[in-house]
Amino acid sequence: MSAPRRVKLPINGVLLLDKPYLLSSNTALQRARWLYSAAKGGHTGVLDPLATGLLPLCFGEATKFSSYLLDADKGYRATVKFGEVTTTGDIEGEVLLQRPVAFTLPQLQAAIAAHTGPISQVPPMYSALKHQGKALYEYAREGIEIKREARDVTIHRIDLISFDGTTAVIDVLCSKGTYIRTLGQDIGEMLGCGAHLTGLRRTTTGGFLLENAITLEQLEATPPEARGQLLLPIDVLVAHFGEQALPARDAERFCHGQAVRAPEKCETMRRFRVYREATREFLGLAEARDDSLLHPVRVTAAPAAAV
Repeated sequence: MSAPRRVKLPINGVLLLDKPYLLSSNTALQRARWLYSAAKGGHTGVLDPLATGLLPLCFGEATKFSSYLLDADKGYRATVKFGEVTTTGDIEGEVLLQRPVAFTLPQLQAAIAAHTGPISQVPPMYSALKHQGKALYEYAREGIEIKREARDVTIHRIDLISFDGTTAVIDVLCSKGTYIRTLGQDIGEMLGCGAHLTGLRRTTTGGFLLENAITLEQLEATPPEARGQLLLPIDVLVAHFGEQALPARDAERFCHGQAVRAPEKCETMRRFRVYREATREFLGLAEARDDSLLHPVRVTAAPAAAV
């Protein structure tokens, strides 16, 4: 006799997960989704299996707003080993080249400074970027090299945390689309010895901090009836926008996709979080246009409070 089907629940909210080593972002998402019995789930930007750290997960209505974190700046702590170049740019690859490490601390600091600000990066072959519908890392595993165009990214800041002569620990704050493995390799090449990452941990994204994340083990250990308390409300994903509160009648119209009069004067072509005035229920995102109306951009289908 087959086991009864697991009931999927309309869970809405955001979970800050500390992704473990060697687990893919999707596997981490599916484990958390199973623990919540959530009907719908998604994440806000892939972390490589070898990377650990902050991975915000979105459930239910929160998935409608996850794209706003994809564009957010991100912070990482990376461990860079100099003197060895690997096939993947990290510790899992085969060593291609070994060179002596002969640079000084001031030279390392200068190389770091040279890679701060707007820079151009060529995405690594061992990445999830698609070429003709296939991930680059799949080609790399087959020994096929695909030509990649350089991309413009911004490194807002690199802080040197420690350096023991061959290994450096750095904190990086960067724009979306930045490859920290490539950054480590490029710094190593500038110093004439090459480098690869032996550790990578995401520490921040879109204003969220790793210190507020929980592990899958902690989530599993939490009683099912208490797991909802670990979820953040949906509107944390769009907290960087201003807000507008609508009276009951306009709130209903907005929820049905209709533009409504803005309660307060606001700049046009700006986006706002929209709430029901009486209850502070999050209704979605709106754009203010030249007609002085708030036009729905994304509308929730359920209350935003974490379930």
